[in-house]
Amino acid sequence: MSAAHARRTAADFVSASRIAALMVKEMIQMRRDRLTFAMIIGVPILQLVLFGYAINMDPKRLPTLVVAADNGPVVRTVLAGMQASGYFDVRVGLATEREVEAAMAAGTVTYAITFPPGFERDFVRGDRPQLLVEADATDPAATSNALGALQPILESAFRPELVGPLAARAPSALPVDLVVQRRYNPEGITSHNIVPGLLGTILTMTTILMTALALTRERERGTLENLMAMPATPLEIMIGKVVPYIGLGFVQVAVILVCARLLFAVPMAGSFPLLLAATLLFIAANVTLGYTFSTVARTQMQAMQMTFFWFLPSILLSGFMFPFRGMPVWAQWVGEVFPLTHYLRIVRAIMLKGSGLADLAPQIWPLAAFWLAVGTLALLRYRRTLD
Repeated sequence: MSAAHARRTAADFVSASRIAALMVKEMIQMRRDRLTFAMIIGVPILQLVLFGYAINMDPKRLPTLVVAADNGPVVRTVLAGMQASGYFDVRVGLATEREVEAAMAAGTVTYAITFPPGFERDFVRGDRPQLLVEADATDPAATSNALGALQPILESAFRPELVGPLAARAPSALPVDLVVQRRYNPEGITSHNIVPGLLGTILTMTTILMTALALTRERERGTLENLMAMPATPLEIMIGKVVPYIGLGFVQVAVILVCARLLFAVPMAGSFPLLLAATLLFIAANVTLGYTFSTVARTQMQAMQMTFFWFLPSILLSGFMFPFRGMPVWAQWVGEVFPLTHYLRIVRAIMLKGSGLADLAPQIWPLAAFWLAVGTLALLRYRRTLD
């Protein structure tokens, strides 16, 4: 074989001009696929913003109620010290035990501090009065740091009081009998918090993704025109598309709940029918959102990209991976938009606290409103899916 022939054979095998042409073609195609280009730019920015500004593993300013039979100077000193620590957001005014119980069941407060009758008198006498601190331990990560810092916080708070006749007690142990109760999850078992949360995250990912492929699959197969020509209204088509995926979602629910009980011993303190009803609303909201994505996406790849772009902030801002109240206020406002945020509160409250419908109403109505909003948007967009 001659040298010239060898060079021609090599040129036929690898051509720089052909490679350059293919690269230019791919760049043009990427530029035309605006959704993919937006994902390439948007996902890194989203992750940097969320992890850099929104995520905080050491939550501060957690809502705290106070039950006190008297409101003397020692009580005020203790509360001021806890407020100054940054961990406790002590609510103004004194609550009753019934108010504390209702607030903890509804999840609106994280801590309750109880000063028993005669606290000031027993403190002055040196009898080490009892100080009760109750914590909502459904999310151990949200309360562990504050409870771990409670002893030094109280020591610093009591130090200004141990003067004069009480100065002899300053070097001794804490001048009160500190009792800490971790409610709803006293052992601090992480799986009791994570496994109910997984029910929501798994349903979010799978139900949205499966339904998001509903219309895009029809479009790619060329059958969407036939579907739109059928004598069926947009509402009927949407119901026919999403209801089967609601059924598949409940199959996942059954598998997860059985595993949660048998493998992880997660309790079911509340009403199981109420849990199923809330789950039905949550799944309906998710599959309707997925159907809405399918009216926007042109391909199945775009539908998957949109699902991922929704799922990422949902899992980060809902309170599943990181304490919700540890995030800044703006991140909490964004997190309130996602159905997963409200469903996590519902499922944990029912399974761990035994909360009822009245306690869960503030979380149920946002799910219903979200469902109606995305359902209306899907119906409005359906007739324009071939434009």
